[in-house]
Amino acid sequence: MSLDENTNETANQAEEPNQAAASPAAAPTAAGNALAGFLALKESNPKVFYGAIGGAAVVLLALMFSGGSDPKLPVHQQKPLVPGQSYVLKSPNTYDPNATVRLVSVPGSLAAYDDTEENDRDGSCKHMPMNTPVKLTQVQNDPTDKNLVWAEVEIAASGECQGRRAWTSSINLQ
Repeated sequence: MSLDENTNETANQAEEPNQAAASPAAAPTAAGNALAGFLALKESNPKVFYGAIGGAAVVLLALMFSGGSDPKLPVHQQKPLVPGQSYVLKSPNTYDPNATVRLVSVPGSLAAYDDTEENDRDGSCKHMPMNTPVKLTQVQNDPTDKNLVWAEVEIAASGECQGRRAWTSSINLQ
């Protein structure tokens, strides 16, 4: 073996590990080549390039805005109210045992009251505690909202408010 052959053989052995190391790096270059090919399409055939982008956008929008088959939200089912029956006042919108139910003198005025004054909160049986027994005297549909029903109740609890009549939303009767 000559000195030149030895040198060539050593050089070949040194190149083999580099080739083995280069093959795992071939995968990122393949992705880079695909991206470069896609971008080269912009120069060679812009209609296809922009059409592919537009098609991907349409598919993405269709996926975003397509609705599922979720069931509808449950709606409160109002039980039939019978005048003369006894009920208790209970607000379905609170879990606070110290909460009160607002009573008003005229049906429909519940949305218009402002009880920022302290005397309005305490005066003349306007706020009754939860589970106060009442007797339903009459029912009236709200003229502005077909889903809202007003109930006139007579307070059956003993105390200063016993026998007084007032209106509340029918959802507050349990």
